[in-house]
Amino acid sequence: MSEKQRCLSGMRPTGKLHLGHLVGVLENWKKLQEEYECFFMVADWHALMSEYEHPQALQADVYDNVADWLAGGIDPARSVIFRQSDVPEHLELFAVLSILTPLGWVERVPTYKEQLRELQGRDLATYGFLGYPVLQAADILLYKAHVVPVGEDQLPHLELTREIARRFHFLYQRELFPEPRALLTQAAKLLGTDGRKMSKSYRNAINLSEEPDAIRRLAQSMFTDPLRIKRTDPGHPEACNVCHYWRVFAPQRADVVWEECRTAARGCVQNKQELSDVLIQVTEPFRAARARFASASAMQRRIEEVLQDGAARARRVARQTMDEVKRVIGLASVGSAAGPAAPR
Repeated sequence: MSEKQRCLSGMRPTGKLHLGHLVGVLENWKKLQEEYECFFMVADWHALMSEYEHPQALQADVYDNVADWLAGGIDPARSVIFRQSDVPEHLELFAVLSILTPLGWVERVPTYKEQLRELQGRDLATYGFLGYPVLQAADILLYKAHVVPVGEDQLPHLELTREIARRFHFLYQRELFPEPRALLTQAAKLLGTDGRKMSKSYRNAINLSEEPDAIRRLAQSMFTDPLRIKRTDPGHPEACNVCHYWRVFAPQRADVVWEECRTAARGCVQNKQELSDVLIQVTEPFRAARARFASASAMQRRIEEVLQDGAARARRVARQTMDEVKRVIGLASVGSAAGPAAPR
């Protein structure tokens, strides 16, 4: 590979991808491929930490998510696309880092308690769920990533990764890992159809692979301006979720739509109908990508090829890192080989 700096990012396969993933992750990943050596990970171990009681859909979600990655422009020729569980070195480094990470460090990560509240109804008071930020640190350090694209809410996780790397270096007097820096992602915050956070658990998301009729139905159910009672009332587009979608998905028309809403030249029904057409066009590549395959099994076979190729490329890097780690902490046998060279 090239001399580009390395970037690591991933997604948990816990359901179908929706429009929020498109604007919050996929569009950013597509751009990152131009500047960085990218490793994009299907984080199935992370998914299992919250879905361990009901793992039946896990593999189907893996294939469905990667289908959307490919349709969204993530190119396996330019990026390493792999499944976390296909690279056992993730758990090896997780074990090493778990040994040396103080318990208080993971207990103070703010998103731990936030996720416990958000994922109510599940038994997540487990050792694994408490330690998932350490697994995240292992994911990043295993590839010696220089940058990690994150939102502001994930900054504490990245700082924990840096603290763990510093502790490793202090304990073993060996500078092995670069301290990854945050690549703050600037993406529009997209609410669900009901005006709440877009989430599959709220059933308020428009999935990327949704059929056109379903998109029209979901768009018609969208939360609009609560202050606009009658068709002839002037609207308040800044408070309307539908108008916000226009800004995100059709910015070239948004000013006109907002002005027509503000002056009551456009009603909410018309606004939703026309937005449906926009969203159908935006999501067409994701339906078309699936339509190119004769069957779901054919699509899965192609995706499995991509994942296995990506796993082989990822393991070349991961094995070298673990060889170095084992030598530093005293687990490597005398005269053990360093393993295959990692691509740089």
